[in-house]
Amino acid sequence: MSHEGTRHLMARPEVVGYDSYLSMLPPTLAGLHLLHPDKNGDLDILTILRGGLNYPMEEACHRCGIRVRDIHFLSCERIIENHVIKGLDIKYEKVRATPDRTLLLGDIVATGDTLRLCLDAVFDLFRKKGGSIRKIILFTIGGTRTVSLLEELTASARVLFPGFERFECFFYEGIFTVYNDPGVSGINTPDIDFGWKGGVISPEFRRYILDRPDTLLEKCIIYDGGARRYEIPVHFHEVLEYWEGILERADRIDTAALVREKLGYDGPLDFESWRSCCLFSDLPENGLEELWAAEQALLDNADLLPLRDLAQRRVDELKTILLSYE
Repeated sequence: MSHEGTRHLMARPEVVGYDSYLSMLPPTLAGLHLLHPDKNGDLDILTILRGGLNYPMEEACHRCGIRVRDIHFLSCERIIENHVIKGLDIKYEKVRATPDRTLLLGDIVATGDTLRLCLDAVFDLFRKKGGSIRKIILFTIGGTRTVSLLEELTASARVLFPGFERFECFFYEGIFTVYNDPGVSGINTPDIDFGWKGGVISPEFRRYILDRPDTLLEKCIIYDGGARRYEIPVHFHEVLEYWEGILERADRIDTAALVREKLGYDGPLDFESWRSCCLFSDLPENGLEELWAAEQALLDNADLLPLRDLAQRRVDELKTILLSYE
């Protein structure tokens, strides 16, 4: 799903607090209307703390006329040392298991380790308490690993709950990938920061970024979802740390390689090769050629990118913003 609100959210780390929640509401409503065209039915909401709180599930159900029977909670915190994930810890759970339930949740899925741990725990709790799960609906800002993870979880669920039907998954703005290494800049966080290479990014989101090319160089399309809503100073310090790192390294970063990395392919490419690389070959050509031309033009001029000036401007902007939150 692509929508103006989620495009704005995922391109600009300045979208924080309640605005980040509101930006997700229209496409979430659209997804639920698709699943429940008669605007009735009921389900349970599963909230994974912290990032899952950003998703407007309860309000979307209310607006769609869907009754929420139960709201379940799990806390799952990453244990991070020196920008490396060392493990995960579930510190709290409130799960009321009943038979034949449909679960609705929203979560940011990068490696999928958090979602796997939480759903394994939910499956176990439902089994022990005599409940069962019929279907799981997931809305995500997520990566390619989500697909294989849901396939594995489907197999597990069908063993535990013979009536389990399927996952229904909605991706906002596309299916992203995660960095495997610090990247061209040398400061991206592996297994956390999202990228485009090898993913399926909506033409609308690519076009939105190309109209605002500075946003292509942001660290990550989401940063930490929980912090940007509930710990806003923490979020902005993370964004500031990234841009200060870019500023410090600006003279050593290959800007052309950085732009290629962010666009997700080594260019330039002819139109048909670009469509194939982006997995757009089955889409109507309307508007795609203009998008391709804009990306090629950006690649052609990447060496002229004033990276130091851009980084300095972002550092100054973020320091000014932080004054309002500290």
